[in-house]
Amino acid sequence: MTLTKKTTVTAAAIVLAGAVAASAVQTPVRRPAAARTTPVATVEKVADRSLVCMVNDMDMGKTQIPVVVEGQTYYGCCAMCKERLAKDAAVRTAIDPISGKSVDKAKAVIGKRPDGSVVYFESERNLRQYAAKR
Repeated sequence: MTLTKKTTVTAAAIVLAGAVAASAVQTPVRRPAAARTTPVATVEKVADRSLVCMVNDMDMGKTQIPVVVEGQTYYGCCAMCKERLAKDAAVRTAIDPISGKSVDKAKAVIGKRPDGSVVYFESERNLRQYAAKR
């Protein structure tokens, strides 16, 4: 092959490589659309309140220590929580985020978030309304 042919072939290869690189940069990569899923409720009703530490406001996934105060049963995860529930009335109540009213944790409808934290409601209707907003 002569020098002129080598130069022409090399130049053509460079131009072609540049065109391929430019088209790769200019053309966005198309990825398949993600499968649509049904939205998951951000809050679900807690079926068993004995799994909730009412001091830490967390669903602990196992039965907690029952604490009876004035005929109402509250639950705590440890001796410190048990003592706080027995002595501190403020720990035994929460504010319903929908109505803004104070609710007794022993009587409240409890909703669980995906991270395990819980929120207290005065009614199931308020829990549903709260979940719909999330």
